[in-house]
Amino acid sequence: MDPKERIKQLRDELNQHNHNYYVLNAPTISDKEFDSLMHELEDLERAHPELDDPYSPTHRVGSDLTHGFEQWTHKRRMLSLGNTYSVEEVDDFVRRCREGLGGEEFDIVGEMKFDGTSISLHYEHGRLVRAVTRGDGEKGDIVTQNVITIRSIPLELKGTGWPEEFEIRGEIVLPWKEFDRLNAEREFNEEPLFANPRNAASGTLKMQNSAEVARRGLDAYFYYLLGENLPADNHYDNMMAAKEWGFKVSDAMTLLHGIEDVDRFISHWDTARKELPVATDGLVFKVNSLRQQLNLGYTAKSPRWAIAYKFQAERALTQLKYVSFETGRMGVITPVANLEPVLLSGTIVKRASLHNEDIIRALDIHEHDMLYVEKGGEIIPKITGVDTEERKPDAARVKFVSHCPACGTPLVRVEGEAAWMCPNRWGCIPQITGRVEHFVGRKMMNIDGIGEETVELLYHKGLITDIAGLYNLKAEDLNTLDGWGEKSAERVIQGIEQSKKVPFERVVYALSIPYVGETVAKRLAHAVGDIDTLMRMPAEQLTAIEDIGPRIAQSIVEYFADERNRNIVERLRQAGLQMAMSEESNANRTDILAGKTIVISGTFTLHSRDEYKEMIELNGGKNVGSISKKTDYVLAGANMGPAKLEKATKLGIPIIDEHQFLAMLSNNETE
Repeated sequence: MDPKERIKQLRDELNQHNHNYYVLNAPTISDKEFDSLMHELEDLERAHPELDDPYSPTHRVGSDLTHGFEQWTHKRRMLSLGNTYSVEEVDDFVRRCREGLGGEEFDIVGEMKFDGTSISLHYEHGRLVRAVTRGDGEKGDIVTQNVITIRSIPLELKGTGWPEEFEIRGEIVLPWKEFDRLNAEREFNEEPLFANPRNAASGTLKMQNSAEVARRGLDAYFYYLLGENLPADNHYDNMMAAKEWGFKVSDAMTLLHGIEDVDRFISHWDTARKELPVATDGLVFKVNSLRQQLNLGYTAKSPRWAIAYKFQAERALTQLKYVSFETGRMGVITPVANLEPVLLSGTIVKRASLHNEDIIRALDIHEHDMLYVEKGGEIIPKITGVDTEERKPDAARVKFVSHCPACGTPLVRVEGEAAWMCPNRWGCIPQITGRVEHFVGRKMMNIDGIGEETVELLYHKGLITDIAGLYNLKAEDLNTLDGWGEKSAERVIQGIEQSKKVPFERVVYALSIPYVGETVAKRLAHAVGDIDTLMRMPAEQLTAIEDIGPRIAQSIVEYFADERNRNIVERLRQAGLQMAMSEESNANRTDILAGKTIVISGTFTLHSRDEYKEMIELNGGKNVGSISKKTDYVLAGANMGPAKLEKATKLGIPIIDEHQFLAMLSNNETE
């Protein structure tokens, strides 16, 4: 597979996995598998800067935004950390920091990586005024009333010396003791068990009933202080001061003085963490000096002055009960191992995806085999092997089904892939309802109040047969459903009406065109402008669009060749959905920087790095992370990275400051 196609494939996969994790709370791969895909994409994008995309998963932070809470824009983005499972890579991080600081001496702070949900607390005059979730890194939900119920969080600060205004960031966690208590209660009441403390903490923090939040027994640990007039010029002393003010700061936080100290810290906590009262999935290492942190700077996704080390997965052995086969919205059949319940890393594991036929064959799974299950900091477990010595002599090999388990249609093999799929797109219920579930999702049409159960109910009641049918629903239709009241019905109808304002690019994504994920949908929408153009474009014209490969192009052509899909689009148009790019979305776009590739490095005073990135993209240019022969300009601020400076000078690439860049946009001088 050529790099362009692989990059496209990885972006689509990672976007979907981000959606599964942050929106649906139903991830389908482990953290390690996700990290591996992300690292592969990062490497490919570095090697091919001409293929960079501002909407790539490498440039973004996942989201946990939900409805029902007011939102707040973070003054400083809540970024994710680069991570590794390798001690050697942590050591390499220390060396990179030393190089980035020009050989200057520096200390590192070692901390626990608690497995919970991130929070930002805002204090004014010593009192808590606001608590905000991480959200998408740019903005989050205000959950102050729920946070107030957490007894370990100070509402009024102790002592003296705190700034008049500041922000402190940390992790909301659910201790093992409380997790076990809640799951025991839920099991007694025959309610679904929490997957792990992280899910329980995240879900609890978003509850609308603060009294129930208080009952859950949440806790919190804090790890970073932000603001003006901080007590110290380094991270460690600031956190020790925060501890004096009443914040819960882990006793594990340690000042380290080199690679040997870092390695000893990892070795100790790899075992000792199991005695902690809360779940952890790794360690975090940060450069201590705030000045040095500033000098090292940030990538688009994470700080260069910090890294997360993740502990290796734990493994358990349990018996296979049976393998079930499930049909997805695109018709792909997924085998699932149904297991004897086993406790693994604080989670009761009952099911694990086997992904496809090739994996079943590679593992050589037989009926009632004893299977090895791995799960470290991940939510979703993975089958990694079989204990063949425990296999019964007459056990039959597990065979992949030949017909759709939902509708009985003979399966077809997807060319060039390991997947089998049901071709009965219009008669297979899980495909029909799955497309509706996708359509109403937050990143698609964002119709609140319609989940999996509601979709299935609407379908089986004959109220909808496809996505366009949603726009024929009336409040009185919903009022007839069991458990529905006037308020619930009205909320859904309002959500459906609001969805008519969703921009065209999200409508394209919502249509469930095979291989057209979020990023591809944006590319298509901006390139073609409207649905009619998209519907009549042949494959050769589609492949001329940046990042659209032959497979995607053919999939689009086949989708719109189906009269039923064209009919759905027309009904959606009649319902009032946005079927073209708005004038507003194109008003600020220019081609001043068309064909230009620009690298940003250093710190700026007139605009932020993100604002400069947006300017580059709005004016037709590309912002990439690394310098190559194809780089046209380096936009340099203070403290430009010495390695980038050396490379740009060596390659003869023009280095411009922010004044020159802004003049370039004003004067249309790109040559």
